[in-house]
Order: sequence, then C-alpha cells, then structure tokens
Amino acid sequence: MSEAQGALVPIGSPVYNQILQFLYVEARLLDEIRLKEWGALLAQDLIYSAPLRETRPVNQQAASVVRTMQHYHDDWRSVMGRIVRLTGTKSAWAEDPPSRTRRLVTNVLVEETDKPQEYSVRSYLLVTRSRFNFDEYDLISAERRDILRADGEGFKLAKREILLDQAVLGTPNLAIFL
Repeated sequence: MSEAQGALVPIGSPVYNQILQFLYVEARLLDEIRLKEWGALLAQDLIYSAPLRETRPVNQQAASVVRTMQHYHDDWRSVMGRIVRLTGTKSAWAEDPPSRTRRLVTNVLVEETDKPQEYSVRSYLLVTRSRFNFDEYDLISAERRDILRADGEGFKLAKREILLDQAVLGTPNLAIFL
C-alpha cells in the first residue's frame, strides 16, 4: 500500500474489534444483496480496484500483480452507478437472477496509518458463488487491502484493492462486489 505502515493494532483491542465488526457487517450486507445499505459505508473519495494477476517465477513475484490492467478500477460514482443498475433497472442481466454468495473474511490485520483515524486493513476473502439451479459453484479467493476511515461512530471504506489469487478466473463474470 502506498500509505506509510504504522503500528499494528492489537488483535482484540476495541479498534480492532470495531473494524472486524465492520468487515463482517459488510460481508453480510453484500451476501444479502443489501447494496444500497452497503453503499452507505463507502467514502465519497473511494477507489475500488482489482488488478490482474500474472503467473511469474519465484524471483519475479513482486511483478505478479499488474496494476496497469484491471478487472475493475472504480471510484465512488461508478460503484454507486453499479448499485443503481443492479437494484433499480432491468439491464443487469449478469446478476438477474442474483448470485447466491457467501463471503468468508479472515486473517484480518490492522495497522495505523500516518493519518489520524485512518487504518490500513489487510484481510483474506473467500467467496462462494452459486447461480441458477447449477450444482457447481465458483470459488473466488483474494487478499483485500483496505483503507478504513473513522466516521462518527463507524467507518467508511475509502480504498479497496482486491488481489485475486487466480491468474485466470474460474467465474464467468465479476458482476458482484468483493
């Protein structure tokens, strides 16, 4: 992350627990397709991106994330546009009927940043996704690198970079939020 790495926030501390609760509530909102409520958790300066992965030899692992090409690179306005399209129009055929998803968030580490009330949060994400009446399901695994900003009594998601583990995705589209 471009932000300066600060002190690790202790696991179990009040701030850590509040951030963990934010991530769990966020996952539940997305799984229950409560996208407008999820949108209220987003900062207006949001950057939401998922760069491509390339398979590289061990000595080139630092270059395996390709940020010049992305599955998506959205800001607050484009994310809100996607939410409106998914919830308020009939043109979101990729998610109509909607996917059934389950987001598992784990391995959460929180660091202070050089900005007061802003935290760098790394987590692992595993999403199961089922569509229609198929007996198969998709697995999407990733590391998420977030910036959460304290906002009143809660947090706002100011930045999310999703580092997908797969170089070739095993899902037909990424019409869901990760």
